[in-house]
Amino acid sequence: MTDQALANADLSPLFDPVRIGAFEAPNRILMAPLTRSRSDAGTNTQTGLHALYYAQRATAGLIVSEATQISKQGQGYAWTPGIFTEEQVESWKPVTDAVHNAGGRIFCQLWHVGAISHPVFQPDGGSPVSAGAWTPEGQAFVGDRHEDGPQVPFQEARALRTDEIPDLIEDYRHAARCAAQAGFDGVEVHCANNYLIDQFIRSATNDRDDDYGGSLDNRLRLMREIVAAVCEVLPADRVGVRLSPQGGPGGTEDAEPGETYPAAAKALAGLGLAYLHVIRPNSHTGDGKDSGGDDIVHAMRKQFDGPFIANGNFEPEEAAQWIAEGHADAITFGRMFLANPDLPERIAKGGPYNDPDESTFYGGGAEGYTDYPTLEKVEDPLPA
Repeated sequence: MTDQALANADLSPLFDPVRIGAFEAPNRILMAPLTRSRSDAGTNTQTGLHALYYAQRATAGLIVSEATQISKQGQGYAWTPGIFTEEQVESWKPVTDAVHNAGGRIFCQLWHVGAISHPVFQPDGGSPVSAGAWTPEGQAFVGDRHEDGPQVPFQEARALRTDEIPDLIEDYRHAARCAAQAGFDGVEVHCANNYLIDQFIRSATNDRDDDYGGSLDNRLRLMREIVAAVCEVLPADRVGVRLSPQGGPGGTEDAEPGETYPAAAKALAGLGLAYLHVIRPNSHTGDGKDSGGDDIVHAMRKQFDGPFIANGNFEPEEAAQWIAEGHADAITFGRMFLANPDLPERIAKGGPYNDPDESTFYGGGAEGYTDYPTLEKVEDPLPA
């Protein structure tokens, strides 16, 4: 692989090994978390199809799993997996085994959507929770859970009570334990994309007057406490964090992202985390690249003292340039990995690349999931 990569010197930084927390990744081409909505609707469990999908992509330096809810309350989309019941843990074990048998590494992304949900997913049909009471713009993807689905308007979320926060933090601890039991190499705490933790961080969605609202330090408190709790369960070098200065569903933004998100990165420094994973504004998050997003990401890089991973519609050439210039230690690819299971090999050879089929992104079966062709047919890495 290294010889192939060096055939194009501009891309060679992508093929240098890199230390990411407790392990060394053989390359810097990582797989981004990608919601695909193919889990069992009743149990939020995974299947053999998921094992094949992830194993096909095991040449990534690291795979970050699709967003995986930490509790029933944390779900906001149809057919997404969980990591909080024994049945869910057992369903993930063939997935992690398949990735490891193929020589890969995989982290579980721990997710609570907060307001980006609907009562059909909530315990006893209650309201979704958030930092404050607000109604997200847009529609919830409820699939067949609602008679007017698959998409219905969001409903108003209620503010999470202060006395409920310890239980929320315990849900993250429990999910981290479950991820370890399922065989994941580590976890990524999803603090990005205007989901629950980010709703506490963003000024537009946090109007609290307790210890979790008001000042920037208070708005970062929930993130700090959740990350600390997860690090009580797993070694810090097996815990990553994802942040996004802008973008995500719901239609809200922070008033001062250039101040808020570098401060968030600084708050995570000194903990010995495996990495910080940052999404820059890009066409797929609903933001343009002319919004100063790159500058914010560079400022976050300067505030964090560990491995720094960037994401955001990168082409291989720009990804290699970011690594060569020290802006990131590795890059996660989403759509390119979705459509090209052997992406590192394709990058090394200069392509060609399969185009992703957007009509199969969410829901369905093998089509648009495990049937994208590789450059060379390889032996099925799943155990017999």
